[in-house]
Amino acid sequence: AWWLLSLRMAGLRVDFGLLLEPLGFVKVLEWVFSIFAFATCGGFRGETSLLVSCKGVVNKTVTAAFAYPFRLNTAVFSEPDPKRCGGTWTDVYLVGNFSSSAQFFVTLAVLVFLYCIAALVVYIGYKHEYQQNSKFPLTDLAITVITAFLWMISTFVWAKALADIKMSTGASIVPGIEPCKAPATTCRFASVTSMRTLNVSVVFGLLNMVLWGGNIWFVYKDTNLHNQPNRISQT
Repeated sequence: AWWLLSLRMAGLRVDFGLLLEPLGFVKVLEWVFSIFAFATCGGFRGETSLLVSCKGVVNKTVTAAFAYPFRLNTAVFSEPDPKRCGGTWTDVYLVGNFSSSAQFFVTLAVLVFLYCIAALVVYIGYKHEYQQNSKFPLTDLAITVITAFLWMISTFVWAKALADIKMSTGASIVPGIEPCKAPATTCRFASVTSMRTLNVSVVFGLLNMVLWGGNIWFVYKDTNLHNQPNRISQT
């Protein structure tokens, strides 16, 4: 095989030849893309802020910090002043709990990351056993099909949750804040942290879905389901 690098480590014959083939190369891409998926979502931190004017306070910035896993209903706005606008300001929380969608997406990415490492170890260290034992390719095929389906579900669920997060932290929250309806009190939306990285996480979710879906064919080619008809036709 071309560009084959072989050496012995810990009693195993490490063969990188399979990484040059579609099966191994795609697995490396899946490993890398899973890292970007959980890093862009799981590492997010942001805040939304309002400008509040009330008794003795003019355009005071109040903020509510939020982060992964996006339990927004636990994020509370800071107080405009020690007197809480003359006693008219009460604790104001953001609305929504999107932890299940976010954790589903990130947990899948982490599990995929670990599985790709295990699969690459088998590809590199046990290439001969993988090709000779039909159970390995069949197991790999089953996991690939299931993972492609889970990527589709988790990405769409997370994309919907992200749209709701943007609504729950954007300018539309102002009319629903009760203390802002008090006499002589006005609230204006100021800003919210950019969610470009979260948008990127959805893109990587879609890329992972396409990558795992396309990889079904390469894994299928190594199974006896694909090879058996060929042997019959040759016979």
